[in-house]
Amino acid sequence: MSLLARLKSRAEDLAFAARVLRGTGFTAALRLAGVAPFVRVARATRPGPHLAVMLHARMNPNKEALVDGARRWSWREMDREINRLAHALAERGGGGSPVACMLGNGAEYIFVQQALARIGATAVQIGYRSTPAEVGYILDNAEPRVAIVGAAFADTFAAGQRAAATRAAPRVIVAGEGGRPPSGWDRWEDALVAHPADTPPVVAGHDGGGVIVYTSGTTGKPKGAARNWKQTGLDAVADLMLQVGVHHDDRHLVTCPLYHSAAPAFVAVMMSLGATTVLMDHFEPAAALALIARERITCTLVVPTMLVRIGALPDEVVRRHDTSSLRWVMSAAAPLATETARRFMARFGPILWNFYGSTETGVVTLAGPGDHLSHPGTVGRALRGNEIRLFDDAGLPVAVGEIGELYARNSMLIAGYHKNPDATARSLRDGFFSVGDLARIDRDGFYYMESRKHDMVISGGVNIYPREIEDHLLTHPAILDVAVVGVPDPEWGEALRAFVVVRGGHSLTAAEVGDHCRSHLADYKRPRQVVFLDELPRNPTGKVLKRELRDRPASP
Repeated sequence: MSLLARLKSRAEDLAFAARVLRGTGFTAALRLAGVAPFVRVARATRPGPHLAVMLHARMNPNKEALVDGARRWSWREMDREINRLAHALAERGGGGSPVACMLGNGAEYIFVQQALARIGATAVQIGYRSTPAEVGYILDNAEPRVAIVGAAFADTFAAGQRAAATRAAPRVIVAGEGGRPPSGWDRWEDALVAHPADTPPVVAGHDGGGVIVYTSGTTGKPKGAARNWKQTGLDAVADLMLQVGVHHDDRHLVTCPLYHSAAPAFVAVMMSLGATTVLMDHFEPAAALALIARERITCTLVVPTMLVRIGALPDEVVRRHDTSSLRWVMSAAAPLATETARRFMARFGPILWNFYGSTETGVVTLAGPGDHLSHPGTVGRALRGNEIRLFDDAGLPVAVGEIGELYARNSMLIAGYHKNPDATARSLRDGFFSVGDLARIDRDGFYYMESRKHDMVISGGVNIYPREIEDHLLTHPAILDVAVVGVPDPEWGEALRAFVVVRGGHSLTAAEVGDHCRSHLADYKRPRQVVFLDELPRNPTGKVLKRELRDRPASP
């Protein structure tokens, strides 16, 4: 790139950054009186995402930062708790090292993530629904030196330590109410009590820290997607913020598990702007609406199954809660059916967005409320800083309208899968990363997700993408939820089997499901078998566990 081109690119980046700062109201939130105190404390620590809390603790110290049930923290109070925790973790050897975190959706999770950034540690996320064997696998793979464990999950974590091949023995801090912790473990209050709250510890010799998020594991063992904060860019995130209208005065409701990737990423966005975060320990549709009304929530991140559950609420329940404060709702982590989007916006207005991305790639595309109607089924257009390629099985680019495996390249790509170079290499092509999703692009530049590569069905030699069939079935007024999989068939190789959840107050037969498909889908796309379930098996981020469905018999 020539010098002139570099200068032009730099100028465009600066102009974009200025637009983001103005659009989010960030500059308006700054206070001159807070500049000097922030500079003093920032000089004593390395650059990183933790600086945002330090900044707002000095610019707007009394503004509400975090709400967890009846517990509330201002920016100053949160900053002080994070400093105390950072000292406790550093004292136990966590500085610049992997630190495991097995907590529910509570304030402690936010404190831990921020404290780890302040000491350059790598957060090792362990889902609170993990089994002892899964915990043991992660402990073996990540080798954390310290762990923070919720009291409710202490038994599982301890069993995981026993299951680990390495007999992992990190120093453990227990958070929350519960029984007596195992010998050698420290309670949160005891670990923090003697440490200073005004400044974070000084930890030398680290690279800025990061995170290892273990993939959902819908097939095989989970892989640890490792990201270094120092090497992570923000172009796409800033573009999303600007398009959606994220603002420093937002009140953001957390409904998704914080141990995954999207939920803490959105919390980090909110904290960078000085917005308020409100936590929900587990999602219930009516309770979420009540919380939105009570806390005057302006925005939230959900997975599509949450939208389905909200859509299933009776009208009188929805009307009971004033949700007029909502400005935007973001859907992610699983495919968003057009019918689900339409039903939600019919009740709550044109406020629903969705993005495509993954733990490995960060945010890649974004679709706005109008796109669901003008381009049904789309996940939107590429966000700033993203390059996308669609390749066939031979590694050749596919034409517009054709389906190929999606590869993305941006500044948010993970460094790789922790201790798994083979899996990393299999996912890369010329610097572009794939998680196995199949997609197509139209002439307007909108992308459409068709399936995961391992979900594609080959029947009679023809490729069938279940997403198309699922989207059509959801247009039936009696169908609340649905998943279509391929099962072995002696004649066709694979046959389609639909698993259907019937909407409350409705009835449905397999013949009626077939009739609904027959009028709009080619015969080879019509499910040959229909199984009715009370609910679909899903992981905590809303993805349907299709491997479990494939193993189910034709009759429940």
